[in-house]
Amino acid sequence: MKVVVLGGGVIGVTTAYYLSRAGHEVTVLDRQKGPALETSFANAGEVSPGYSSPWAGPGVPLKAVKWLLMKHGPLAIRPSLDPAMWSWVMKMLRNCTSARYALNKARMVPIAEYSRDCLRELRSEIGLTYDERSQGTLQLFRTQSQLDSIGGDVEVLEKFGVPFEVLDAAGCIAAEPALARVRGKFVGGLRLPDDETGDCYMFTNKLAELAAETVVFRYGTTIREIVTDGRRATAVRTDEGLVAADAFVVAMGSYSPLLIKPLGINAPVYPIKGYSLTIPIRDEVGAPVSTVMDETFKVAITRLGNRIRVGGTAEIAGYDLALRETRRGALEYSFNDLFGSGGSVSEASFWCGLRPMTPDGTPIIGPTQIAGLYLNTGHGTLGWTMSCGSARVLADLVSGRKPDIDASELAIGRYQP
Repeated sequence: MKVVVLGGGVIGVTTAYYLSRAGHEVTVLDRQKGPALETSFANAGEVSPGYSSPWAGPGVPLKAVKWLLMKHGPLAIRPSLDPAMWSWVMKMLRNCTSARYALNKARMVPIAEYSRDCLRELRSEIGLTYDERSQGTLQLFRTQSQLDSIGGDVEVLEKFGVPFEVLDAAGCIAAEPALARVRGKFVGGLRLPDDETGDCYMFTNKLAELAAETVVFRYGTTIREIVTDGRRATAVRTDEGLVAADAFVVAMGSYSPLLIKPLGINAPVYPIKGYSLTIPIRDEVGAPVSTVMDETFKVAITRLGNRIRVGGTAEIAGYDLALRETRRGALEYSFNDLFGSGGSVSEASFWCGLRPMTPDGTPIIGPTQIAGLYLNTGHGTLGWTMSCGSARVLADLVSGRKPDIDASELAIGRYQP
């Protein structure tokens, strides 16, 4: 079968790899000059299935008000007249109940766990290296109230058999020795020992290079529209002409809903801008061992080889890609407060990307009502975490095989009456 994958980020490239491995003739189209040059370029570096939680949860509306008032708060909103922005916000708020949080997290954890296992299998099979580490994630709590409120998350982790450790301050220091220098700034943590870290851009480029033996990559190609005969997708129109195929996979992150809306498919995916710093290490002893998630500021501080990646902030501003210094200040504050001696912030590179967020936090993976058209998008902050598993599930669905996990509630149908 001829399959065209639209998008060359980590989701698109892993999808192309698994489709090719399943025996399909695959072409990848992307407007950039190479793979992983947009949202996959400088993300937080976490492969964190245990930390796979929807942003929408009980208490979040009140927290959002607090975050907006904080000097270095994790949330920023730049209001516009875009109806899609406010529609997404309202849908997200409707998911801020205990019942929906539990349902959505229960959908997210299995695909994230499966994806981590697929990544390990893939790494073993083809020997990819990408500054990876398998030393867990530490969610760091600065206040006792934060530590006391983890009951719901722990319940879901127990339900799905995800290993975890609830740590006091001494336990956090044992996991991340550099924290001994700031012992008085936190009370405890939740450690997920099976989580991993790695450079998503490096991984995607190496996988694309390997996949190029069987997959055709057409970079610098602008995708205009998907062509149908009224029932079935037949081609994609690009600035270089039509590309016909038997099946099409939309893996264009935040831009996916714009492409499929003219077809009558309304995917509630909205861009939530995130920022990152990449900091060279200057003191090994003062640097993190793996990932530390600063719960107060929602900032992830991740070790990537001889660099530290500091990622965070949720900025609701549409498709705006402006680099705002106030957001840089928030990342620098969290990093300097915990690991300031470990890296040279003055030498950091500053970046932003658009996370494709669904209002319930769960990605959209599977077929649409148009025959031959599939979606693999809406992963939010977890595209790197869920990439291999999402790609493998999608490849199975395109191939007419039953996926290893139940993917029925991941399809876009869950939003339709």
